[in-house]
Amino acid sequence: MGTAALSSGNLTAYDRRILRTVNAGASSLSFLGSSFIVLCYLLFRDLRKFSFKLVFYLAISDMLCSFFSIVGDPSTGFFCYAQGYSTHFFCIASFLWTTTIAFTLHRTVVKHKTDVEDMEAMFHLYVWGTSLVMTVIRSMGNDHRHLGGAWCSTPTGRTKKAYHFITFYVPLWGAILYNGFTYFKVIRMLNNATRMAEGMSDRASDGRLDMKALNRWGYYPLILIGSWTFGTLNVIHDLIEPGHKIFWLSVLDVGTAALMGLFNSIAYGLNSSVRRAISERLDLFFPERLQRWLPANVAKSRSTEQESELVSLKVQDEH
Repeated sequence: MGTAALSSGNLTAYDRRILRTVNAGASSLSFLGSSFIVLCYLLFRDLRKFSFKLVFYLAISDMLCSFFSIVGDPSTGFFCYAQGYSTHFFCIASFLWTTTIAFTLHRTVVKHKTDVEDMEAMFHLYVWGTSLVMTVIRSMGNDHRHLGGAWCSTPTGRTKKAYHFITFYVPLWGAILYNGFTYFKVIRMLNNATRMAEGMSDRASDGRLDMKALNRWGYYPLILIGSWTFGTLNVIHDLIEPGHKIFWLSVLDVGTAALMGLFNSIAYGLNSSVRRAISERLDLFFPERLQRWLPANVAKSRSTEQESELVSLKVQDEH
C-alpha cells in the first residue's frame, strides 16, 4: 500500500521515517480491525452464513495485507520478494472481495437468484487468480533491491511505475466503478419496493427504518475511493514528475491506504448481527446489575435492529 509514496524520490531521511511511522500505525489499526472480524466469524457460529463468509474472506485479505505492510522492508533477497509481492497480492484480493459482495447483493436482490452459494468456488478463482496474475505481471516490470525505504519492491523507473499503475490502480478503479454502479441499482430497486410496500400497508415508519440500513450500502464504494484517491493522485504525479515527491500527498497516500482494512472491518463487519452476537455473549457473562451500566440501546438492539444486509439478507418472495 502506498508504494509510490514510500519510494525515496527527493524525500529526506526524516520524511521517510515519518512515512514509515504513519504506515506502521495505520496498518496496525487495520490489522486489529480485520483480526477482530476474523475472530468473530470463528467464535460465533450464527455468523457463519454465506454472505458473512465473504466478509470473512475480505477480512483475511485485509489482515494479511496490513501484516505485510507492517513488516516493511525486511531485507534483500527472498524476504524482499515475499514482502513486496505478498502486500501487492493481498491488497488486490481485498478490493476484489468487495466486488463479490456487491455481485452477491445484486444477484440476490435485483435478479432474485438463490444460487450465489454455488458460486463460491468461482469467487475464489476470480479473486485469487486475478490477484496472482496482476502480481506476476507486476514482477515483470520490477527489479528487487533494498531502497532504504519502507517498501521492499518499490518501483523506481517510469516503466516500472507504469507496470504498478496498470496492475493495481486500473483494476482498483474498475472495482470502484463496478461497486458504485451495482449498489446504485440495488438501492434504487429496494427504494422502489419500499415505496410500493408503504402504499399497500400502514407500516411506513418501519419502511423508513429499513431504508436507514439499506442506504448504508451507498457508502461502501466510498471506502475504496477514500482509501485510494490520494494514492492514485500520487502515483500519477510520480509518473509525470519522477523524482519529485510531494510530502503532504505522500502522507495522505500512505495513511488512507493503510487504513483500508479498518474501514472495511467497520463498514462490512460491524453490522447489527455482529453487535447482536457480541451482546448475547455479554449477557452470559455480565449479571443484570452490571448491564445497567451499559448503554441503554445495547440491551434493546436484539429486538429493534434490522438484520444486516451482509449477514442474513432475506428477500421476500413477491410472487
